[in-house]
Amino acid sequence: MNSLLEPAPDFDQPLAVLKHCHGKIRKQLATLDKLVAHLETHGAGVEVRQAATGVLRYFRDAAPNHHADEEEDLLPLLRQVAAGDDAALLAELAPAIETDHRQMEAAWATLEGPLQRLAAGEAASLPRQDVERFARLYGQHMEKEEMHITPMAQRLFTPGQMEGLGQAMLARRGLGGKQGGADVAR
Repeated sequence: MNSLLEPAPDFDQPLAVLKHCHGKIRKQLATLDKLVAHLETHGAGVEVRQAATGVLRYFRDAAPNHHADEEEDLLPLLRQVAAGDDAALLAELAPAIETDHRQMEAAWATLEGPLQRLAAGEAASLPRQDVERFARLYGQHMEKEEMHITPMAQRLFTPGQMEGLGQAMLARRGLGGKQGGADVAR
């Protein structure tokens, strides 16, 4: 059977799961952008409720897990194994990544209330500048990780460390030792 959807990686490939999450974040950011345009021209309706519900679900449930994966597991493991230039780059980037998370969480707080109202079928405005700021913060953040952190981890982690990272990510999502694609775990 051919699936129209790209299969999500299993947690035995934790860096692929993190990359897959970035793809999902980009899709949710695109939905937010479309939502602003739709509200400006058409107002609220069923499509708005559905879109707002999906964006809320992702950024309330999945994004915090993704941030925790990085802060509690990926970055600490990199700190253990990085040396020389890698350690210097990590010393610069890790605090910036953690600061990015706090900034993205604050930007999300400005969007969550209006999205909750829209998801409930109530009238609300979703300021374009707030959505653009949120998207810009996430875009810059993901670029740092994809350009530097993920390649470093790919190069430095042993198979056992990769397995440990994947197991920690599964446990965070309450899946224990179950394998399944990243879509299962959000």
